[in-house]
Amino acid sequence: MKTIAVLTSGGDAPGMNAAIRAVVRTAIDNSIKVLGVQRGYKGLINNNMYPMDIRQVSDKIQRGGTMLYSARCPEFLTVEGRQKAVDVCKANNIEALVVIGGDGSFRGAADLSDMGIPSICIPGTIDNDIPCSDYTIGYDTCMNTIMQMVDRVRDTTEAHDRCSVVEVMGNNAGHLALNAGISVGATAILIPEVPFDIEKDVIGRIRRTQKSGKRHFIVMISEKINKEKHFAYKLADMIEEKTGIESRAVVLGHVQRGGSPTVRDRVIASQMGHYAINLLVKGHFNRVIAVKDSKLVDYSIRDALNIVDENKRMGKTKLNMSLYNMALEISI
Repeated sequence: MKTIAVLTSGGDAPGMNAAIRAVVRTAIDNSIKVLGVQRGYKGLINNNMYPMDIRQVSDKIQRGGTMLYSARCPEFLTVEGRQKAVDVCKANNIEALVVIGGDGSFRGAADLSDMGIPSICIPGTIDNDIPCSDYTIGYDTCMNTIMQMVDRVRDTTEAHDRCSVVEVMGNNAGHLALNAGISVGATAILIPEVPFDIEKDVIGRIRRTQKSGKRHFIVMISEKINKEKHFAYKLADMIEEKTGIESRAVVLGHVQRGGSPTVRDRVIASQMGHYAINLLVKGHFNRVIAVKDSKLVDYSIRDALNIVDENKRMGKTKLNMSLYNMALEISI
């Protein structure tokens, strides 16, 4: 193998730059030329790429976001768009792609694989919602960002004896809300995986803790627990109406995506980037890298996507329910 390309697609996640760095340096160490594709599949279609060398990825490991940028690309969803991408790969003698992103990015890689462009996929998403992997790049940094932001919110919440309803990201997965909620001592945590009743699971818990002397409260909710956009505002109004506690909604938004990646994200991203090139060197194509029981493993892209689809169809989740049950017991 002489030439590969690397791209980041979908939502950015802290640690993507560490993965790119590892891909580039491991490839060069194996005498493989690396082209960096800017703005994901859109850049691939538009032939927006450049040769990457060792020094170009220096001083990037500590940066959030992605040095290769990302972009939406409706054109890539069409057969014609994907054919353009294939033609660009062939014109640049690209023999394989390394794609860093979530399951949507993996579907694009699978389609290109079917059209003759092999790929290796690295899971990078703050939501930690790739079912075949215990961990995705960016998750740890995001949890820590949420914790730090809520710690700041708590100062004013406590000063005014308020309730703060904090909405965090996560798409359809509650990992961020659950773990960050535990870390900040949230009185109530609402996540998509567990049905909830506002009166019982929020109002009732607040009233219970009031009786023990608590005067300020954090309620942590995941962004898609309700079809209404920013349900946090409605919930804050309900809490204030039913309890008399002054309540505010805090929607953290895209601040959760940014920031310098944690040690864990830098190390795992580096491991995954290194692993990706080793797969290619060994002639193993069309794979998704995953973390299982603290070890790196790999699946075929189609098997990984089948796991995603099966989980969605069955409404299953890899959420740690024992952790959720613990949160109920200690958040009193």
